[in-house]
Amino acid sequence: MVARKRRSLSASGAVAAIVAGAICTAAGWAWGALLIAFFLSSTLLSHYESDRKQIRIAEIVAKGGERDAWQVLANGGLFTAVAAASFFSPSALWLCAGAGAMAAAAADTWATEIGVLSSATPRSILTGAPVAAGSSGGVTSAGTLAGIGGAIFIAFITFLAGWTTSAVVSAIAGGFGGCVIDSLLGASLQLRRWCDRCNTGTERTVHSCGTTTRMAGGLPWLNNDAVNAASSASGALIGVVCFLSSR
Repeated sequence: MVARKRRSLSASGAVAAIVAGAICTAAGWAWGALLIAFFLSSTLLSHYESDRKQIRIAEIVAKGGERDAWQVLANGGLFTAVAAASFFSPSALWLCAGAGAMAAAAADTWATEIGVLSSATPRSILTGAPVAAGSSGGVTSAGTLAGIGGAIFIAFITFLAGWTTSAVVSAIAGGFGGCVIDSLLGASLQLRRWCDRCNTGTERTVHSCGTTTRMAGGLPWLNNDAVNAASSASGALIGVVCFLSSR
């Protein structure tokens, strides 16, 4: 409710966050703490230099400001599902999958929030060509280091929660791996649009100039939320691999 009042969440985002938080906390306080740690850290980073970010990326990103339900579920939905599975059938497997999923979401969010502020020119992770700040698939050294920091942050929370060593490793590996996969998908398959009036690329259906944009590449259904969900799923899968490797 505080986040809603501070306009960090839309009404639908607040409802989704409350439901996710309730499910995770029912699975155990550690699950709830991980979700809260991710949410607080990502919210604080999103508010950091927010006016400067808005100037740099407003022409490109489809969503900004208040996170809606789709954004909440894209980043925390799989983690919530894994927490529910842990509630009904406790297993170290779920700890590793959950740690990987949450770390991937944190790494991607930290990389984005810090990366867009970098003075360095972002470059496509696939081709190395310069891209505009905020473009999906664009990476900088600052953003990469921030992504690693986000993964380590979640790993540290899992350590404090007393989760297994495999879960801590899953957070680091899943966080970094999920973040890289997010960038790869963003640079290759994510939906890209084009504003003919401004002659510029964007992710927005209606550009800031008021012009309806046209599809310019990628898959029609693979928007930023879908890519974030895929990143989280990749982190969870890496966590499962870490669990199986430790047995």
